[in-house]
Amino acid sequence: MNAEEKINQLRTQLREHNYNYYVEDNPTISDYDFDVLLKELQALEAAHPEFDNPNSPTHRVGGQVTKNFETVPHEFRMYSLDNSYSKEDLEDWEKRVKKMVDGDVHYTCELKYDGASMSLTYENGTLVRAVTRGDGFQGDNVTTNVKTIKSVPLQLKGDYPAKFEIRGEIVLPFEGFTKMNIERVANGEEPYRNPRNTASGSLKLQDSAEVAKRPLACLLYNLKGNNLPVATQFECLEKARHWGFKVPEVAKLAKSIDEVLEFVNYWDVHRHELPYETDGVVVKVNNLQQQEELGYTAKAPRWAMAYKFKAEQVSTKLEQITYQVGRTGAITPVANLQPVELAGTIVKRASLHNADQIEKLDIREGDTVYVEKGGEIIPKIIGVDFAERDPNSQLTQYITECPECNTPLTRTEGDAKHFCPNEEGCPPQIIGRIQHYISRKAMDIEGLGGETVALLVTNGLIHNYADLYTLTAEQLIPLERMAEKSAENLVAGVEASRNIPFERVLFGLGIRYVGETVAKKLAKHFKSIDALAAASFEELISVDEIGDRIAESVVEFFTSEEHKETINRLKEYGVQLKLSEAALANQTDTLAGNIFVVSGVFHKVTRTELKKLIEDNGGKVSSSISSKTNYVVAGDSMGPSKRTKAEGLGVEIISEDAFLGML
Repeated sequence: MNAEEKINQLRTQLREHNYNYYVEDNPTISDYDFDVLLKELQALEAAHPEFDNPNSPTHRVGGQVTKNFETVPHEFRMYSLDNSYSKEDLEDWEKRVKKMVDGDVHYTCELKYDGASMSLTYENGTLVRAVTRGDGFQGDNVTTNVKTIKSVPLQLKGDYPAKFEIRGEIVLPFEGFTKMNIERVANGEEPYRNPRNTASGSLKLQDSAEVAKRPLACLLYNLKGNNLPVATQFECLEKARHWGFKVPEVAKLAKSIDEVLEFVNYWDVHRHELPYETDGVVVKVNNLQQQEELGYTAKAPRWAMAYKFKAEQVSTKLEQITYQVGRTGAITPVANLQPVELAGTIVKRASLHNADQIEKLDIREGDTVYVEKGGEIIPKIIGVDFAERDPNSQLTQYITECPECNTPLTRTEGDAKHFCPNEEGCPPQIIGRIQHYISRKAMDIEGLGGETVALLVTNGLIHNYADLYTLTAEQLIPLERMAEKSAENLVAGVEASRNIPFERVLFGLGIRYVGETVAKKLAKHFKSIDALAAASFEELISVDEIGDRIAESVVEFFTSEEHKETINRLKEYGVQLKLSEAALANQTDTLAGNIFVVSGVFHKVTRTELKKLIEDNGGKVSSSISSKTNYVVAGDSMGPSKRTKAEGLGVEIISEDAFLGML
């Protein structure tokens, strides 16, 4: 046997032993024997560098240093999940699902592991990229660190597709977490507070050899790709397991919400026996075609729901109520608490939401309050221990003036929050608006962060986001913590933002109620800032999904002389305030005034591409058939009840080819 053959044989052996130990939890050789084989392979690879392979088992020990983690876009967006907390929530979700799809609906129930979300990309069975969740649209490339995790296969086995992504959670098992803390305490270091944050932090360590020392595991649960060889979510889990991934065995196929609740109730009791942190159950519509029919909201899939176990609760003293001012002028009261440990973290502050919430719970300074983590993330006060209340305590008087600029607060009817109207003179509003403008989903200005924005405003260099385009490196270098290279990068980042497309600029302007999705709709409909600024209330509410509140806010924004002046300056500086020629070239009014429902499986274009074609050509996509529907585009396996409903209402049913012919 020559050197290359021996190297390949050892790699195959080590991969199999690694799989048996870290995925199957069933080692077939001793740790000593494994190390002997690994050292033999290391020696052979060192003697024959021409046979090096980045996915060799020897690379799991780490050693590469990454100073800056590259930000890369996700090919398939990583969505958040909607949460439920009761049987009624799940039943309401099931009703919504059954209104939108035909046939029986079954569910895959999986435990919701509390770790760091990860997307792994494989090509020809080889791991090529590992990317953190980030903001769902893009994340950090942490491939070098993830390769050190023993339960992540570097080379797959079986009938895997040529290219696909698989999503999961990087977790730190309790046993490994405890051992790490014992070592830290013995070395005189502070122990880590919880496994989830430690796992997440591990992925951003610069030295992959340090990551390799941590007993991280990767639990996988979701496949993404085109033309995958699976028809259901449960089959996805089985296939992934067969290809070599560590997929928890506890998943269950349920035929009804009652069976889902059996799974939920069992694990609410038995989750404490698990080796990992878990904070709930994820329920998914099992049939992948039904998932595609259900689609997504702006933030979450309609075909999945997270059921959260009851949050951990503690009591502590509320020492002081302070008030924060947001970028829109909204005032948020904050409870400053006597520090208390909750779900593995030290909690010092909690949001009190608004004046009504304070009044409803009768929360006062000096009270002993009950605190829990809503959804296990954001601390919130859920009640007061009145038995512990000081008889001399004073009723909370909500502030009447802005804590930052002393302007009298306003509160409009139907609004839960108080607002500071001093938009142009209140420092947190000025800073907050610019921070929003430079944020990742808006202008994404490289080299400029939130703290730097505050520094620029405080030093009088900028007063609004248009001022960013007048900055020079010479102005920036004298600032605290601003080296010459940092100043040049900031100016270059601002310069590059002139090419950001119009819909993201519109989102960055910070018009109240105009989020990312609304900004895209408005940009697509009006095509330029001038047309949008000139639009009447009636014209705005005629746009799909634009209601009274959004329309009023847009009209109000463009009546402000300050806003008009700022936008004129942005135009002068070359910021994109209309759709590009390329974007306009892909849009027509061919389908204007028509509402389409898309159902079934398509062959020439994907369902997503078909919906985009409808919208790009002026049509509207609806999820359900009604008397207002003009066409149903029917693919293979269209549900019989949808067909019956369309025929009953006299809605025209057309094929994929007929639809493409309309264009």
